[in-house]
Order: sequence, then C-alpha cells, then structure tokens
Amino acid sequence: MSEERTTSDAAQHETVDEARVSDADAWAKACAEDLAAEKARRRTQYGPPPGSASEELRKLVDAVADKLSGLNSPLFGAIASGTAQQMVNQVVQQARAAVEPVIERNPAVFDHLAAAGSELLAAYRSAVEAQERRWTTRDTGPRDEGTGPGERIDLD
Repeated sequence: MSEERTTSDAAQHETVDEARVSDADAWAKACAEDLAAEKARRRTQYGPPPGSASEELRKLVDAVADKLSGLNSPLFGAIASGTAQQMVNQVVQQARAAVEPVIERNPAVFDHLAAAGSELLAAYRSAVEAQERRWTTRDTGPRDEGTGPGERIDLD
C-alpha cells in the first residue's frame, strides 16, 4: 500500500512540475509577444531606432557626400562647374576612403565617444543651470561688496 502511495505521489509531483514548466514557458512566450508588439508599435510611431554610433557616422558621411556630389554652385559658372564638380567628387571619395577603414576597425570606439560626449553635455548643462540659478536668485540678505578696486555707486 505504501508503495502505491509513493508512486502516486511521484506522479503527482511530476504533473505539478510539468505544469510549472508549461506555465513558465507560457509566461515567457507571452512576455516575448508583448515585447515584440511594443517594439513594432514604437517602430511605427517613432521610426526605426538609431543604430550604433559608427553606423550613424557612416550615414552622416554618406548624406554629406550625396549632398556635396549633387551640389551645383552658380558661383563657378558654366565652364568651371564641371571641373569643380570633379574636384568635389574627388574630395568626397578621399574622405570616404579615410573614414571607412577607421569605422570598420573601431566601431566600439564611436559608441564610447558618443557616450563620453553625452556625459560632457550633461556636466555642462548642470554647471550652466547651477550658475543661472545663482544669477537669478534674489538674495535679500546683506551682500558682500568685496574688496576689489571698484567703487560703490549709489543710484538713489
């Protein structure tokens, strides 16, 4: 009798464990579906997310190159415009040739530089905001006139 009970208990535990595993799988599947739906919603609302800093730099170089290549300046005149266009194309190609290997070899460097730039910008904002608060706060207490060479002028 006790062997039957032990076998029955073991079978019951297996069923409970299988239910827990299937519940965990269902939860993971539901979370993944919700995440995918949220990403799709954000993509349609805000467009594709920005790429890495190296991809964004490559896009910038391509956009500037395309803009410069399509630039027809009336300053050069009709005769010189062909020569000027060739020179612009040559400079664009040289710039691409210089930038592409650097981006390919060091993509993580640009991510670090972007993060460092963001940190510097945050520090600058903090310093400026603190200074602006000091400038705009009206202090009603006695002011320190200082011991500088200036002369106090009473406007009353």
